[in-house]
Amino acid sequence: MGVKRLNPVTPGTRFRIANTFEELTTSKPEKKLLVSIKKSGGRNNQGKMTMRYIGGGHKKQYRLIDFKRSKTNVAATVKSIEYDPNRTCFIALIEYTDGELSYILAPNGLKVGQTVISGSNATPEIGNTLALKNMPLGSIIHNIELNPGQGGKIVRSAGTSAQLTSRDGKYAVIKLPSGETRMILSSCCATIGTLSNGDHSLENKGKAGRSRWLGRRPRTRPAAMNPVDHPMGGGEGRAKGGQARTRKGTGLKGHKTRSPHKSSNKLILERRKK
Repeated sequence: MGVKRLNPVTPGTRFRIANTFEELTTSKPEKKLLVSIKKSGGRNNQGKMTMRYIGGGHKKQYRLIDFKRSKTNVAATVKSIEYDPNRTCFIALIEYTDGELSYILAPNGLKVGQTVISGSNATPEIGNTLALKNMPLGSIIHNIELNPGQGGKIVRSAGTSAQLTSRDGKYAVIKLPSGETRMILSSCCATIGTLSNGDHSLENKGKAGRSRWLGRRPRTRPAAMNPVDHPMGGGEGRAKGGQARTRKGTGLKGHKTRSPHKSSNKLILERRKK
């Protein structure tokens, strides 16, 4: 795991900081676990743009990831660590003892040939999935379920991890990467370890063209728009001051967007740090 700074041979490499990908063991994905992706370019079925700043990008295929780890109490061997263009962390190809292949999120430290398992027989070791009620307190976890059997929904980005701090009745108290502390049912499952590719945040694309390869079109600053296009547009010269607003006119920078009537509010013990 690491990054490299490229020599300024061209303007595009002058500020480029790239991933070394030294953890990866193969460059060819498993064909049985690939699904094609259809791009919309931000357009709906009438061809009208409904999402701005989307379009282009390199052609890619989706890797079917097993977020549920529902094949319980069956050991699996790690066959390879691979790159996934659809997410920031790396993925691991595992093969169960019955020959079934599957992709999982690769935690940091997972090696080829290592054995992973999920279910009640699993031990709290890297790559194993088990219920929160069966984990020792203080465990570092990722790919956490919000409802039993739903599959992991949170803590799935590169280098992220949460911590199991305590238990309260049928709930487990989890400290999330954002700093938020919340309760999750102890019957929900999670995977042990910190996710791979922790240096992803240190990368620098180096040029605008690399964003185009990722399917991101140029984004126009609100202050550079006309008044008809944005509340912050218009004015003589560079207009400063005034309340920062969204395109629809709602407030920014401190404006709360979470619904006060959301059912999961009662499960949040401490909000994320501002």
